[in-house]
Amino acid sequence: MTDVRVLWDGRALLGEGPVWDAREGALWFVDIKRRHVHRVDPVAAAHWQWTAPAQIGWILPAVGGGFVAGLQTGLHHFAPAQGSFRHLADVEPHLPGNRLNDATTGPDGRIWFGSMDDSESAASGRFYRWDGCDVQDTGIAAVPITNGPALSPDGSILYHVDTAGGLIHAASLGADGRVESVRPFAAVAPEEGHPDGLTTDSAGNVWVGIWGGYCARCYRPDGSLLRQVDLPAANITKVALGGADGRTAFVTSARIGLDDAALADQPHAGAVFSFEVDIAGKPLPLARAPALAQ
Repeated sequence: MTDVRVLWDGRALLGEGPVWDAREGALWFVDIKRRHVHRVDPVAAAHWQWTAPAQIGWILPAVGGGFVAGLQTGLHHFAPAQGSFRHLADVEPHLPGNRLNDATTGPDGRIWFGSMDDSESAASGRFYRWDGCDVQDTGIAAVPITNGPALSPDGSILYHVDTAGGLIHAASLGADGRVESVRPFAAVAPEEGHPDGLTTDSAGNVWVGIWGGYCARCYRPDGSLLRQVDLPAANITKVALGGADGRTAFVTSARIGLDDAALADQPHAGAVFSFEVDIAGKPLPLARAPALAQ
């Protein structure tokens, strides 16, 4: 049995985007719908909170300090000391009904991220990459809800999710970082839930939160199931690996869409959970952000 702990029980409406910041030994995550940024120090059991100017899907530690953040209004630099958000780049100004949803940083510092229809119906969500200057469409087929993404340890494979379709895909990347081919990686049956956010460990295994499935799963690089960890909330959104030795899993969850009866059965819905893993994660590279040097 896995020892699952409640790290933070703040009842996030749509908790997402956990990321371990090795610079300061803290976990960062967001509550998309409430537009909140959260920081938790697991050792000191301390918590901080900021409010973003728009729905915020993710934040990633950046070169030069602070974070690159994905808001509904585009890419921003977030400076915690000032609580400020500075616009860096537009993403989809022609799609005001879309928002940004999930992201990761590659070994070269590029950010890979997705968009989605905020009403979760139109197939308008796409995957992008940002090198600190230009937002580039990856060419991956549009879906209503993008999720993931995550990269293999060597940066040669981009794992990405079609949540509504129940599919995790693996895209082979060329030396220039462009998508060369896409193949199915793993599927989640509708009665088991829907795949949500991803991360990879140092051996190349893929962790995924299962929305509606009360669990997180770990898949081997060949797509076979290695491990499932049951959790006391239905809507599990994403797993991050971190802690002092990289062997602590941090898991976000959500309360959105649950009725009173479901919430009564799930008192920890919207919490951040943690448990230990056998294979450590790799420290997340700092995101490129040359636009900050102004």
